[in-house]
Amino acid sequence: MHPRTVPSKTVAEANVSPVALIAVAVANIALAFGPWFVRLADTGPVAAAFWRITLATPVLVVLSLGSGARPARLPFGLAALVVGGGVAFAADLGSWHVGILHTTLANATLFGNCATLIFPIYGFLVARSWPTRHQGLALLLAAAGAVLLMGRSYQMDPRHLLGDLLCVLAGLLYTVYFITMARVRAVLTPLPALTLSSLASILPLLVLAAALGERIMPGDWWPLVGLALVSQLIGQGCMIYALGKLSPLVIGIALLIQPIVAGAIGWAIYGERLGAPDLIGVAMVAAALVLVRRGPQVAPAPGKTRLAG
Repeated sequence: MHPRTVPSKTVAEANVSPVALIAVAVANIALAFGPWFVRLADTGPVAAAFWRITLATPVLVVLSLGSGARPARLPFGLAALVVGGGVAFAADLGSWHVGILHTTLANATLFGNCATLIFPIYGFLVARSWPTRHQGLALLLAAAGAVLLMGRSYQMDPRHLLGDLLCVLAGLLYTVYFITMARVRAVLTPLPALTLSSLASILPLLVLAAALGERIMPGDWWPLVGLALVSQLIGQGCMIYALGKLSPLVIGIALLIQPIVAGAIGWAIYGERLGAPDLIGVAMVAAALVLVRRGPQVAPAPGKTRLAG
């Protein structure tokens, strides 16, 4: 599937799109509902990830064809990136879904998004640039907010340790997925990029679910349909769109929206209450997002020439 290519944009141009900012916010709100659907599913956790992708992919194919994309042989390098992104996403979902069942919704979502800080750092390294004052302050606020949001995790229930570690692993794999798909999005438009990476993740998830001996066929389909619609089509679709429009710094900080929303869901449904540190962390993350939106974008490192985006 080879659609129209995407014209390149500078970093400054990419970071001022209000539509992209709305998209990344919608993406993170939608993705925050994923752990709830996984808990409701009557399949194994990895099998739930398999159905999330499998149910969503036919819709993505139709939407991609409707957007003008047509089947075509991809260059080897691009095909390798797409497959690598799909496999990384499958590994991310597999480890994250298992972890969700062994910890709280807030912890699972927060640890699963440790890409919050790793992805922006990667962006600065690739651009050979230093953060501006606004960006540095935004990162510090985001990091401090994340620490406060993890306050309850520092008093870990031993039963949650396995889940937390699996979610951290998922966050590292999610970073690999982001890095790979950001490169894919430099060439492909959002829908075909998401469609191809989704296709590449189906088989690895099915093999892993079978290897773990999980129940694969559900008795109740609605949690899996919700997972596919909300998390994959809406959440991941908006995220892939935003990856081609916003800088790694903005994407990374916006990921902290997920644990905020997931914490609220856990509070409302499972009685997992948010304490004062969590609420202060929310305010700090919001301030970081405002600073990123209003501040200058990229400051070249001393002695370096900024690479074109």
